[in-house]
Parts: sequence; structure tokens; C-alpha cells
Amino acid sequence: MPKLAPLMFMGTGSDVGKSIITTGFCRIFKQDGYHPAPFKAQNMANNSYATEDGLEIGRAQAVQAEAAGVACHTDMNPLLLKPSSDHTCQVVLNGKPMGNQNAYQYFRTEGREVLRTEVNAAFDRLAKRYNPIVMEGAGSISEINLRAVDLVNMPMAIHAGAKVILVADIDRGGVFASVYGSIMLLPEAERKYVKGIIINKFRGDIRLLEPGIKILEDLCGIPVIGVVPYYKDIHIEEEDSVALHSKQIQASHGKVNVAVVLLRHLSNFTDFNRLEQDPRVHLYYTSNVDEVAKADIILLPGTKSTLDDLYELRRNGVAQSILKAQRNGATVVGICGGFQMMGQEICDPDHVEGSIERLPGLGLLPVSTKMLAEKITRQVKFKFLDEIDECNGYEIHMGITTPMLDAEITHLNSLKDGSQDGYWISNRCFGSYIHGILDNEVVIDYLLQPYTAKLNEQPFDYVTFKEQQYDKLADHIRQYVNIELIYQIIQAS
Repeated sequence: MPKLAPLMFMGTGSDVGKSIITTGFCRIFKQDGYHPAPFKAQNMANNSYATEDGLEIGRAQAVQAEAAGVACHTDMNPLLLKPSSDHTCQVVLNGKPMGNQNAYQYFRTEGREVLRTEVNAAFDRLAKRYNPIVMEGAGSISEINLRAVDLVNMPMAIHAGAKVILVADIDRGGVFASVYGSIMLLPEAERKYVKGIIINKFRGDIRLLEPGIKILEDLCGIPVIGVVPYYKDIHIEEEDSVALHSKQIQASHGKVNVAVVLLRHLSNFTDFNRLEQDPRVHLYYTSNVDEVAKADIILLPGTKSTLDDLYELRRNGVAQSILKAQRNGATVVGICGGFQMMGQEICDPDHVEGSIERLPGLGLLPVSTKMLAEKITRQVKFKFLDEIDECNGYEIHMGITTPMLDAEITHLNSLKDGSQDGYWISNRCFGSYIHGILDNEVVIDYLLQPYTAKLNEQPFDYVTFKEQQYDKLADHIRQYVNIELIYQIIQAS
């Protein structure tokens, strides 16, 4: 296949759909016989993923790699910022945590060139192995206050020699002003890299938009290469947990009601995407005590701050609601930080998470957790209980969980390397450190088995479902974006 220039999607702001558009083009290039790979120099998200070599990247780049049909690698997202508060985040470089920094420390100019060298080197390595590289910016293309320290937007495009497509969200209003303003705020030398505009999330009659598009193209001297309609019938994993607030739906009749406890620092919410799409299940996110009490199954998710979220569950009454529901027959399952909360206690003598040294857990499992500074990140293969099928997942956690003295308890999972994970009390009470455990059919069938009287639908094939969604996204973009022009733009000179 001919060598193509990198294609980079930048936005007029955050949440305009850059990640989804990037995912769609990863699948389009794969369909067209190329060997693409995604790249985002710097991502900010608590929703992360473990690579095959046990390192950490943003989940969005793992999804994009899946759409491209390639294994994810830290070179696809060399710099990951994981917020732990409104002002502080953990900095993960090339898959390994470097410690916590506040926003002012991170964005200072001192030491910035070290990070720039690292992200540029990651791109250079990736570009030697894949064709084309489908790149994504962060936030706005015109963050003028951060121009001197920017690693992810125009400086990255210039280093890569990328052809830039500006993505704008018409659904939030002011699309013409946001596009024009974003381009005009760029230095003149940078504007030449912007080769096209995509208007995203459109609703309505395209004919009403056409006069404005013509004026915009004349003003900017850049073509609008697509107007992509808003969709509801394509399901791609979300990057940010902001989308969860639209999923706070009350319990439903006729299906298994699954409540995911909506923690303040919830992470890796994609653990529940497979269940959410299962036709046998009605899944919703909630921190309402009454909605928790109505659930057949309560899922305690991962969190970036286990002790702080556990304290909040006790303060707002959700902890008591979980315990009452469990006594009344509900299933309670914890994953990662949620698994830690299910124990008798969580201890943090070295202040890994903060000032709280110990909190009593929910007392559902006879285990104790000690927080450790070293983070465990790895992909795992395991067998669930006594099942013979091999399952897949990944671990990203800080801490070790062990049984209390003389506790009679069974390990949940047997890992391929001979180690054990998680603990089981009954088919209605167990926990695990493994993210993605609920993507495995044998686990889902076990989880839903106590509720067979409610089930009329057939088991759900999530792998096939995801592949279908990537293809549907690619078809959607092909229908509304001038793909021929995209290829003309990225033909390497």
C-alpha cells in the first residue's frame, strides 16, 4: 500500500467527538487494506487500559487500536494524566507512573522539553511500524494560554508532518464562530496544516446549513469535508465518565436490574459496557439509595480514590443501602477499588491515597486491603471459579488484598501464571481486581444465573457486537465525509 501522511483530528474544544472520528478512521483505513494505528501524545482520563507488556495507556487509544485491528501499545498514548482531584493528577509516562503533580507544576516550562522529546520519540517509533498514523489532539486546537507548553496539538502535528482536520460540535451551538475563531487564533504559520473541517453531531435538514458552510469556507479558505449527523444506534466505548450522567435511569420491569454505584472518582466504567448492551439486562448508574435498593445486582466499580469514595458512600447512606439490599437477596460484586471496599478494612499507612490511614470496609468479604505505592498493571488470562474456559482481562491497581486471620474464603480466579485473584463467598457475593472480567461470557452467565426466571433473551456475543459497531461507525462516516478528498489530502509527497 502507498505511504500516507499522518492524519490528525483536532477540535474546537473538548467533547466535540475527536475520539469517535479518530476511531472511525482507524476502521476505515483497516477496511481499505492499510495498517493504521492511533496516536494521542497526551490524554487526560481515569479510564485506562493495560497493554500486553503490562503498561498503562488511555482506554480511548486501546479502543482505537481495536478498531484498527492492532494490539495497543504505550507509543499510541505515551503521556497519560489520571486526575485524582480537581487540581492534582497522576502522571503516567510511557506506561509507568511518575508520581502526582498539580496543574501548575505539570504545565510549567521547566522540564517540558523532556516530555516533548518522549512523546515525539513515541510517534517516530509508531510511524515506522504503521501506515497511516491516525492522530488525535486534546481540548481545543487554540489553547493560546498553553501554547508555549503544548505537547499534543499543533506542535505535535508539525513534528509529525500531519494533515489536520478540525472537528467542531454543532450540537452545542455557535459552530461557525467556534471554527472561525479557532483557526484565526492560530499563528499564520500553523494555519497551513489545517486541511479540512468536519462539522459533527448535526441534527436537522442539511440544506439549512449549506449557506453558512459556503461563507465559512470563503472566510477560512479551508473546505468543509463533511457534516456528520448525530447518531444513537452506534455504540462505541466512551472516553469520559461525563456520559454516565445520561445513564442514571431507574430500575425496569422484565429484565435483570443491574445498578453500578456512581462513585465520585469512578474509573474504568467501560467494565460495564458489555452488560449494558446485553438484552437480558437493564443497567443504570446511580448514587440514589432507593435505586440501589431496587437492583437485583449491585456492582461496585473501580475508583481513582478508594478511601475517599468509601468515606462518601458511608456519608451519603449508599453503603447502608448496599448492605440492606444484599441481606434481602441482591448480588453484590466489586471490581478493583470496589472489591477493596467490600472487605473488612482498607489501610493506607504510607498515605498513598491521602491522609486517611484506615477505614472499615463494607464487611461483605473477610479480607483486608493495604494500599501500596507500586502500581500493578498487566493483562491477564484466567479461569473463573471451576469453569474450563479461559478468560481475558487486565489489572490496574495499587494495593494488595489478603484474607483476615482464619477466614474461610475461596479464590475467585486462577491466573495462567499460577497466581490467584479475588475472593468468593457465594454466587451473590464476590470481588476481583480484574478489569474486563465482565466481558467474558462464562462470568456473565454465572452472574445472571440466579435470575433465570427473568431471562427470555439468548446469551450475548460482545466481541461480534463490538466489531459490528466499528463497521457501522465507519459506514456512517463514509456516508457523510468526503473520503476521496481525505485520501487526496494525505497522499505523501
